[in-house]
Amino acid sequence: MSTDVWTRPGRKDDLIYRSYDPWSVLKETSRTFYLSISILPKAPAKALCLAYLLLRVSDFFEDARSIECDEKIGLLSTWDAVLGGAGFPDDWRDAVAPCLGCETDAIAAWYAPEILAEFRSLPRGLQSVVVGHVRKTTRGMMRWVKRGPYLHDEADLDDYMHEVAGRVGYLATEVFAWYSRSVRRVRSSLIPLARETGLALQTVNVLRGIAEDAERGWSYIPEVYLEQEGLSRKAFLEPRNRELADRVVARMIRKAERHLDAAVEYVRTVPRSVHRVRLACIWPMMFAARTVGLLREHPYDATDDVKMTRKDVRKIVRFTTVFGWSNYLVGRYFRSLMSS
Repeated sequence: MSTDVWTRPGRKDDLIYRSYDPWSVLKETSRTFYLSISILPKAPAKALCLAYLLLRVSDFFEDARSIECDEKIGLLSTWDAVLGGAGFPDDWRDAVAPCLGCETDAIAAWYAPEILAEFRSLPRGLQSVVVGHVRKTTRGMMRWVKRGPYLHDEADLDDYMHEVAGRVGYLATEVFAWYSRSVRRVRSSLIPLARETGLALQTVNVLRGIAEDAERGWSYIPEVYLEQEGLSRKAFLEPRNRELADRVVARMIRKAERHLDAAVEYVRTVPRSVHRVRLACIWPMMFAARTVGLLREHPYDATDDVKMTRKDVRKIVRFTTVFGWSNYLVGRYFRSLMSS
């Protein structure tokens, strides 16, 4: 199978030619996690980079707009079998190729054979733990693809978010604990908070994607939230229902805040002696807190595309690099970003 790929849409002459590099793939699929993972020491950075990319392969098959549900289920099933030890089918890249340049995570799926091969160079014990979580995520995604992107209540939302994002926290914790004795000592305290941290980041993603999801006929706002305000999914984004929609979005923001409180506790539990591990955990949390602050700062307009600026990112990275060792200052800065 050829491993060359074009990753930008446009005429053939304009497309970018690339060869496999896991860090380039990570940067393409998630600049936030690229920044956070790359601050780690070399060995855990490589392990977490590869582990995260395995999840992005699953994410592509679950989320791709241009792939029908039945095909998604088949592709996720094939990926689960590959993770379990089966070989890649000869037509693996056939389903991915049409999505290159228009689906962000397609590049991870394209390079899945190379990613998995490099992942197999990690310690066997760590491989086993990571693959276990990725396979559970893949199967959870299959379950939700079959069910459809409609959630009845908050329990449904949490279940969905855990399957598609919550296990990132588990993977990160396992990698940190594998390479750090001090993290291993507090692993049992970190694991419950890891799930909450994943839910925090995904809740913010749901908030930011409300309008985009609605355009493709998806919704991750629980039906109960809408019903309690007398809204339907169709009516949710209608201008005449702005005040009622604001209440629904405000409720989602409060949910994000609750999960982010647990994310702060996760950071506080990570030993101060592993400063770069703390930074890798602090940055995604602070970026999410800043996004929540922006959502609160603006009128609760679910059609806005709320994003941090590069200046925001640089400021957060600079400040936390200096005081990330202090639980008190981390908590104080977190609260300031949430209320900005």
